[in-house]
Amino acid sequence: MKSVMIVGVGGQGTLLASRVLGRVMLDAGYDVKVSEVHGMSQRGGSVVTYVRWGDKVESPVINEGEADVLLAFEQLEAARFLPYLKKDGVVVTNTQQIDPMPVITGAAVYPEKLIEKLEEKGVRLTALDALSLAKEAGSQKAVNVVLIGAMASSLDIPEALWIEAIEKTVPPKFLEMNKRAFELGFHA
Repeated sequence: MKSVMIVGVGGQGTLLASRVLGRVMLDAGYDVKVSEVHGMSQRGGSVVTYVRWGDKVESPVINEGEADVLLAFEQLEAARFLPYLKKDGVVVTNTQQIDPMPVITGAAVYPEKLIEKLEEKGVRLTALDALSLAKEAGSQKAVNVVLIGAMASSLDIPEALWIEAIEKTVPPKFLEMNKRAFELGFHA
């Protein structure tokens, strides 16, 4: 069984990403379970989605130390959920910083050098500026699909299945932009 934990901030498209990932794994013939934890997503809070697949998946929930991949849409979220990663797991993270409410109100300071701190932990890390790639694809809202592409390059699923899942999941008027976003992430 394989597990991906998708973490981000409300409004970043983590739920669409989980639907694309779930569709890919269903189309690849796996039993798939997806669970979403929204938290205070409307107020910029954490959003967590679990996606698990295998021959038979009993529960979608991922406990600490069980995630094969931690897909983070923001670097503080990557650091926050790092304990859920397996010892030999992979972190794919956006280098973007989104200040949480305590930082916005002045009650806290955004931690410095989070990417370097993740590297110091010895995790297998892919950190990319998904926001710039999304803008290159046509919209900053495509960060989620850029990150899916970056993660997909490390999974043993044919690229064509990913494209098909995007075609089945994304509204037609945004399809070409999202396919471009996926390609940019996949080859980043």
